[in-house]
Amino acid sequence: MVESIARVRHIRVTPQKARRVVNLIRGRQAQEALAILKFAQQGASEPIYKLVASAVANARVKADAANTFLDEQDLYVAQAYVDEGTTLKRFQPRAQGRAFRINKRTSHITVVLATPDEVVVGRTSKKASN
Repeated sequence: MVESIARVRHIRVTPQKARRVVNLIRGRQAQEALAILKFAQQGASEPIYKLVASAVANARVKADAANTFLDEQDLYVAQAYVDEGTTLKRFQPRAQGRAFRINKRTSHITVVLATPDEVVVGRTSKKASN
């Protein structure tokens, strides 16, 4: 019934490291995802924790605007994905006048929370056609 989206762009975490953390919470209940992220050891867990909390707040605001009841225990992480952002290219001096390029990667992280009835609607089963 309620679906909320939260995005963070150009965050200074490599996409590979962010995907490890996002894979922990995909498909879980929102409150359970927050608990997992709170105690996860990875550095990317803190900004993703804030992102999921923001998505919960967005769902609350959206439900209030639509004048509908929202139980935050019903929210699930319907989608969570990490896209590669811009890469900052820096140079490190090396021996004999050479330079070594350092890529500082960024990520775009998106989290979509939904109530269970929307999660079922969002999934489509593909039937094999002959």
